[in-house]
Amino acid sequence: MMSTQAIPFLTPEQYLEIERAAEARSEYLAGAMYAMAGSTLNHALIVKSTSLSLGVQLRGRDCDAFTTDLRLFVRQHNLITYPDVFVTCRPFQVLDGRKDTLTDAKFIVEVLSPSTKNYDRSEKFDYYRGLPSFREYLLLAQDKIHAEHHMRQADGSWLTREYSTLSDVIDLKSIDCSLRLADVYERVEFEAAS
Repeated sequence: MMSTQAIPFLTPEQYLEIERAAEARSEYLAGAMYAMAGSTLNHALIVKSTSLSLGVQLRGRDCDAFTTDLRLFVRQHNLITYPDVFVTCRPFQVLDGRKDTLTDAKFIVEVLSPSTKNYDRSEKFDYYRGLPSFREYLLLAQDKIHAEHHMRQADGSWLTREYSTLSDVIDLKSIDCSLRLADVYERVEFEAAS
């Protein structure tokens, strides 16, 4: 989740040196470092459930699901970010010998928040499309049951489908997995509408 407070121009290497020593997380975009906002209980539950479901399905295969413990570098747009969940496949492509920043992903999940939803749907989606093997993008609401599934087509265009009931199952063709919204939203409590 990006904030608007930037510090002076940094190279990716300078950012990584600072970030690796920092207690709080920041993202990097084109020379600027941005502090990340905190999370919510719903956000954390959705990330955990999504990662767990994918992890079980990917067990014993060449792909793995990662959460915000690893960074993702999009070289084309000079972006280093922490996706909520992402799947990448072996051989893992890393930025440097530290193996804490990957450089490619097939599938990415972002859990929407009021402060980042517009960025996640527009600029960040554009940036992610700079990844060589990126094929699917899933945006999950945390204030209601709702998923936006973006799938790259053979001609390079993107098809979007939306899901909004717990019985919905999202077929993730790029990684040969599926996500049940009942699993994704397990234990998530929504505030009553006023």
